[in-house]
Amino acid sequence: MKRLISLTLLASATAFAGAAIAAPISPAPVFPKADTADTIHGTVVADPWRALESADDPAVKAWSDAQNVRTRSYLDAVPGRADVAAKLSRLIKASSPAYADLSAHGSRIFALYIDPAVQQPLLVTLAANADPTTRKPLIDPNAMDKAGHTAIDWFVPSHDGTKVAVSLSLNGSEDGTLHVYEVATGKELSEPIDRVQYPTGGGSLAWAADNSGFWYTRYPGDEVPESERHFNMAVFWHKLGQPVSADTLVLSAKDGLPRTGEVFLDNRNGSVNALAMVQLGDGGQWQGYVLRPGRPALQVVKYEDRVIAGALAKDGTIYGLSRKNAPMGKVQKLTAPYTGGFAKAPVIIAPLKSAAVTDGGEFGSPLAVTDKHLFVTRIVGGPLEVSIYDRNGGHRAKLPLPPVAATAEIDPLPSGDVLYNVLTFTRPAHFERWSAKTGKSMPTKLAVTSPIKFDDVTVERIFATSKDGTQVPLNVIAKKGIKLDGSNPVLLYGYGGYGVNMTPSFLGSFRRTWIDAGGVYVLANIRGGGEYGDDWHRNGNLTKKQNGFDDFAAAAETLIAKGYTSRAKLALMGGSNGGLLMGATLTQHPDLARAVVSAVGIYDMIRVELDPNGAFNITEFGTVKDPEQFRALHAYSPYHQVVPGKRYPAVLMQTGANDGRVNPLHSRKFTAALQAAQADPDKPILLRTSDSSGHGRGSSLDERIGEYTDQLMFLFDQLGMDVGAAAK
Repeated sequence: MKRLISLTLLASATAFAGAAIAAPISPAPVFPKADTADTIHGTVVADPWRALESADDPAVKAWSDAQNVRTRSYLDAVPGRADVAAKLSRLIKASSPAYADLSAHGSRIFALYIDPAVQQPLLVTLAANADPTTRKPLIDPNAMDKAGHTAIDWFVPSHDGTKVAVSLSLNGSEDGTLHVYEVATGKELSEPIDRVQYPTGGGSLAWAADNSGFWYTRYPGDEVPESERHFNMAVFWHKLGQPVSADTLVLSAKDGLPRTGEVFLDNRNGSVNALAMVQLGDGGQWQGYVLRPGRPALQVVKYEDRVIAGALAKDGTIYGLSRKNAPMGKVQKLTAPYTGGFAKAPVIIAPLKSAAVTDGGEFGSPLAVTDKHLFVTRIVGGPLEVSIYDRNGGHRAKLPLPPVAATAEIDPLPSGDVLYNVLTFTRPAHFERWSAKTGKSMPTKLAVTSPIKFDDVTVERIFATSKDGTQVPLNVIAKKGIKLDGSNPVLLYGYGGYGVNMTPSFLGSFRRTWIDAGGVYVLANIRGGGEYGDDWHRNGNLTKKQNGFDDFAAAAETLIAKGYTSRAKLALMGGSNGGLLMGATLTQHPDLARAVVSAVGIYDMIRVELDPNGAFNITEFGTVKDPEQFRALHAYSPYHQVVPGKRYPAVLMQTGANDGRVNPLHSRKFTAALQAAQADPDKPILLRTSDSSGHGRGSSLDERIGEYTDQLMFLFDQLGMDVGAAAK
């Protein structure tokens, strides 16, 4: 069967080998402008497409539907689309299943089982030896929902491994309801608990040491106006066997939690207590509390302590990553009874000059603790390294990782060993096991095999010089022997926000197809991320956000100057905060690139804080209520910097109707503004809205394949790439 598929692809590919033919494009649907404007701090801010904010307005829906029809007519007409989609599907589904979010409890290891042949990941169990042949399915969203629109947000097993709590949500909404299952039978043990998870605040849970119940996060319900139901996350205690109505409120606004608090609960190691780390919005300011059964919560971290992540050991010791007077990160140790909190906790690991301890929060703590060891994850401009210490901060060794690599999880085992995954640009993810007895690592059978090979590819780290002289790392992934004559299509990807690190990862099917078409893929580590510590983040957020945009433009100019590509062969890509990066770059430098793919982006920086997600972002972006921050926001807000009559690059705008993190109105308004302003008829501005997805999490396999295909076909067409070679 594989032979037939490959021959079919080859035969059809010959019909369109060579440069793509520009797909036909109809005129863009027009939405009427209005004279809407606001005066903010004496500045008149025009907002001519404010009416597009109303998703339920029939006129807005009709316009959005017409945009989808136009976009589909363009993308579906690019020669070879079906063959590229078939290749992506074949490559993805031919890869072996992957495992993620491993968690060892009792005699079992719980994990997400990501089978590329099905729509959604499953929750499975493995034997204690982590042998994949012992896999047993536990919770299968695909069986619950044949369409693939039900997803697991997160799961937390009980310490004895007999029960598991799972948050499930629909249609990529991340609006989660909690279910508790008996592991042996799969039987649901108690009534579901709604409102436990929602973007951006998220949600979490921590079991009590005796497995009798758990602490969990929950959002308000009917007791508050609908506009307030995604704020004021609180923590409740639930005892198994009791009704949800009897649950006890243990941490809330009355204890000092902010309206935009994001609560992360931890008791992975089975302490008598639990740890609650609370972030103020998304900007990196944290509080911390110890949750004690039957007693009031005890605050141990205040904002001024600058402790941004913590790990709780079984004996109750808390290890905290602090950035107070330490932008590269230091580690403090706090023992029970936690007198004085982290303000008095001793430093056991001092900052390093060469590497920064990574950020915590939603993307995982940089600290992992076992009975005898402490693992600390650091970053050096993009690649990661993991140092191993004893519990008092004495240095032991490093986990063995390739030179340009990352690890996304370090999972303690009851033996004191750890499982950790290894991520690179050119090899599928695999897990290794580090032995506490020998101090050495050995491969495990938890490894992805894939037909995708990158033997013909090199990964090179080069640097761009930004506007203010800052050196910005670029990861260049290209075929060996590439000619630096300016003729190569280059796709430059960036993010630059929230201290999030752009680290090595495989992304095989997309990058392989791009490279097969003659492309070069480049990942930029711009400011706003945390690749060089807290200063790298702080110099790219709030009123310094422009630095990240300058870094990205410098990256593009460097690739052109070094002969990797030319303006006619350069494409830019980013999503979410990276979508903002795309909007700022294309409005500030409209002649820099030929094409831009911008997904689920933020484009109206003046009104973004009116949405729940936008309110969480104030600590990262700023607020229009502050005059200085307003001036910075207005200066780069993509929607407000569109100039009529400009020749903009071709743009594919992608959004999900169920996105709770970034309101789709941003994509609608920015699309309307660009379409009205575009002076180059050969470079279309396209809007693609999916009714069955949100911000990306929880999207079905079919949805992801469709998105990848549309992105590639748009770029292949605009850059005149070899679609025939891409489809082989």
